[in-house]
Amino acid sequence: MNWFSLTFAQPFLLWGLIALPVIWWLLRLTPPRPQTETFPPLKILARVVKREETPHKSPWWLTLLRLLLAALVILALADPVLNPREKTAGEGTALAIVLDNGWASAPDWEERVATASRLIEDARANEQPVVLALTAEEQNQEIGPFDADTALERLNAAQPRPVPANRPAIFGRVAGVLSDFPGAAIAVLSDGLAMSGDEAAFAELFSGGPAELLWAEPERLSLLAATDAQNMAEAFEVTATRAAGDTGPRQAIAFASDDRGRRIAETTITFGAGETRATGAMRLPFELRNDFVSVGIEGQNQAAGLRVLDENSKRRRIGLFSQSEADQAQPLLSPLYYIERALAPFADLMQPSSAELTEALPELLEQNPAVIVMADVGTLPAAPRQALIDWVNGGGTLVRFAGPRLAAADNDEDLLPVRLRLGERSLGGALSWTEPQPLAEFPPNGPFSDLAPPRDVTVNRQVLAEPSPDIVERSWANLADGTPLVTGVSRGEGQIVLFHVTPEATWSNLPISGSFVEMLRRIVQLSRNQGALNNTGAEGGRALAPYRLISAEGRLVPPSGEAEPLTPDTNAVTLKHPPGLYGSEEGVVAHNLLAPDAELIPITRPEAPAPITPISYGLDEQQPLKGPLFAAALALLALDTLAVLWLGGRLRRKPKLAKGAATLLAIALTLAMMSPDAARAQDERAGEADAIEAISQTRIAYVITGLSSLDATSRAGLQGLSTFLAAKTALEPGAPAGVDIATDELSFYPLIYWPIDPDAPMPNEEAIARIDAYMQSGGTVLFDTRDQYSSGFGSDAVTPATQRLRDILSGLNVPPLEPVPDDHVLTKSFFILPEFPGRYRGSPLWVEASLDSSTRTDRPVRVGDGVTPIMITGNDLAGAWALDASGEPLLPTVPNDPLQRLYAYRAGVNIMMYMLTGNYKSDQVHVPVLLERLGQ
Repeated sequence: MNWFSLTFAQPFLLWGLIALPVIWWLLRLTPPRPQTETFPPLKILARVVKREETPHKSPWWLTLLRLLLAALVILALADPVLNPREKTAGEGTALAIVLDNGWASAPDWEERVATASRLIEDARANEQPVVLALTAEEQNQEIGPFDADTALERLNAAQPRPVPANRPAIFGRVAGVLSDFPGAAIAVLSDGLAMSGDEAAFAELFSGGPAELLWAEPERLSLLAATDAQNMAEAFEVTATRAAGDTGPRQAIAFASDDRGRRIAETTITFGAGETRATGAMRLPFELRNDFVSVGIEGQNQAAGLRVLDENSKRRRIGLFSQSEADQAQPLLSPLYYIERALAPFADLMQPSSAELTEALPELLEQNPAVIVMADVGTLPAAPRQALIDWVNGGGTLVRFAGPRLAAADNDEDLLPVRLRLGERSLGGALSWTEPQPLAEFPPNGPFSDLAPPRDVTVNRQVLAEPSPDIVERSWANLADGTPLVTGVSRGEGQIVLFHVTPEATWSNLPISGSFVEMLRRIVQLSRNQGALNNTGAEGGRALAPYRLISAEGRLVPPSGEAEPLTPDTNAVTLKHPPGLYGSEEGVVAHNLLAPDAELIPITRPEAPAPITPISYGLDEQQPLKGPLFAAALALLALDTLAVLWLGGRLRRKPKLAKGAATLLAIALTLAMMSPDAARAQDERAGEADAIEAISQTRIAYVITGLSSLDATSRAGLQGLSTFLAAKTALEPGAPAGVDIATDELSFYPLIYWPIDPDAPMPNEEAIARIDAYMQSGGTVLFDTRDQYSSGFGSDAVTPATQRLRDILSGLNVPPLEPVPDDHVLTKSFFILPEFPGRYRGSPLWVEASLDSSTRTDRPVRVGDGVTPIMITGNDLAGAWALDASGEPLLPTVPNDPLQRLYAYRAGVNIMMYMLTGNYKSDQVHVPVLLERLGQ
């Protein structure tokens, strides 16, 4: 029997409610026992004038109480259930549950387990044996048939796996077991993703002619997978892929972590309508990108949301070769001397043991370098030449430098970016009309386009390129007269670069300039690694032990006992070789879940010999009411007992009995009074306690943006600043407070830190009005756009964070702003500071502008105690203050300078001292009176 969201397991017992009028009549005619008195004569005389009365019927309120008690007992015996669920499995000789527990099932695993539990309970009621198979387990797993209790135990012990489902193998085993149960029911609990071989697997599963088919899949496939990560020349690019059915516009946050799990960079990935693949770029210094160990998608708690990185995404291996005989005799004139010192800080350098070309080049190529640098190498023998050509076409970068040997050699068009004239060109000298040439502006089509040409570099000798239609496209650097200095061209998947001067300071002073280092660095960034650990996945062909593996929830964890070493020929991700890093601290190989070209295709409901009944994933919200109803009946029974004792006079003559009865009544009322009003009163008391705690200690607040990573960074940053304040000043702040500007009381906090993120929800008008009232009443809000690296506040280029800040400020009464002047109190409230850096430096700290600052020298900080109600920066202050649980910095500064972090802490101290003390250091009005009182 089902009444909306209430049902009764024994509805026939509700007919007992018809007996309530009879019960009422009986109770009304059965009064309580009359009160009895002992025979004290004096007490009788004192009451002789009173008329004795004996009740002839029960009081109306006692009758009503007992009727209600009887009704509750009848309802409880009818076994009512709130939010009942429909019975799903009802037919078949057995029930087979095939449950996907691959990586795609991790985000909503609890709902899948709850759905399977309901099916097993239905099978228990129908006395059906249960076959339970998980598609991401080993093929030899025990799948039953089980009884309901055993099936539930195995289900509760199951976990999602960080590997793809293997439906063909598992479905075949299930079909074999069901051959002993013709006409069984089959429930397919899918993860929503299509796999190769699905059509044949479902055909085999349904081959026995099932009596009933149940089908469950996610209502919306919102998975995002990190499918590719490339360390490009200018940025680290992360590619994310989503399911083909997810067609609306969407944004996601991609992040990069170091070897200690600290998030050190992030970017926004934006999917357009209908796009299934999108890329985001993290524009960071090359050294910082080398620290990346993994990249992931925020909010994707599954294995495909994390991608690990190995040496292919880090430092490049570079092979160096020269035929010069002056390498050891005169080191400063060695062609490789300046190249080694320019590349050593960010690359692994290798040199062959032999100077013979037939031995040196094969030796270098065997180590799979990303770049080979050849200094003044002329004609190459046929065998190493062809091997070098194949290496370039396969993705290698060849960098050549000119010299006498190259100038005298014949043109090798396969290993040169341009055709060269025979001989060399001399600029300057006694017999030349020309002067040494400086460098021109770098062309916009080359990797040096954003570099400023060095003014002190000149070239007095070079090899010339033959004029050709494509010479302009291949020129990366030119001299002032237009002749190429550096040329480059792509060949296959690799590229060839030629410096038209020698690598030592004989033809030019370029090798001894700082620009030479940056130019080589840009070229190396353009290259790509040809392999890690000999490109075999194992050193010397041996297997690599698991080092750190990706869990089903998308976290790097220690290896499990079932993971086996990774062999060179292993490419598939399985339970024996789950995704993660294999190797040791000396070197690792990345074994990722998805290939760069992987696609997430929604599963298609297969054709079946019987109708398919769709069911939904979800937690069981069914609540039996038998227990609460019996408890309420027990409470009414206790009240009835107390009423009878009171009417009989027992409680008045026996105080101890009355005290016990009062206790019993209190217990009964406690059981019965679970009303919203009581909960509301408790909430009010809790709110009062929070208010008392907020004003008992100075606390810095931050705005809760709704982005978990940003809020965690804000809290860690303010906690780090509070620790620094306690160590350096007399102030001992309490724990940072996260505030919801729409609901929380703001007046408890002197300063509110508000990190701006365009992905955070825009505050509504009521929330903006509360912030405006807070600022008008003396509070200060520190807005931090955290975008100085891309574009500082007030620049011509408007970043998304700055645009969001402008939208917020448009609803506030913001005073005129200016960067902190040199004589402002903020620069001297505790430390003497010329600037206010954070993770970044360069963005000014904007405060309320002085009155008529163009004509007055006495700023408001000198004539009053007012504090600016608003501060704005783009330097990411909280990111510089943030510490992890061990007290280490959570995020690196850019540039990575320990002093910058110290100055960021000092900036925070100055801001807090300014907030708490006002402008007392600039108030000189009372100085004479104070000195007089001190006797000076």
